[in-house]
Amino acid sequence: QVQLVESGGGSVQAGGALRLSCVVSGYASSHLYMAWFRQAPGKEREGVAAISTGGSYQYYANSVKGRFTISRDNTKNTLYLQIGSLKPEDTAMYSCAASDAYFDSGSWSDPDNFQYWGQGTQVTVSS
Repeated sequence: QVQLVESGGGSVQAGGALRLSCVVSGYASSHLYMAWFRQAPGKEREGVAAISTGGSYQYYANSVKGRFTISRDNTKNTLYLQIGSLKPEDTAMYSCAASDAYFDSGSWSDPDNFQYWGQGTQVTVSS
């Protein structure tokens, strides 16, 4: 069974930075497509960024392009999200997700394409 555990969230002021981590266990991470999603209270879950199995391709939501960077280290079974220039609207629960099945990269932001989820780590950005 694939297990994902996130860490690195916290409370920061606007303009600050955080690095989120997601550790994979129970499966070879090199076989997993991975992504970060976020959800704020009262809002739908949205895709933030995704990365191919080997890390060669990355995808971002327009709202975070230029500010967030997704990466992975398969030797450490770890996915990362470097978050910079944080805005209050970035406040949300950030969750790591993984898929062991193929789907078109254009659908990376669809939560239904991901079978495995972490419990999330909270990011709170104050003005």
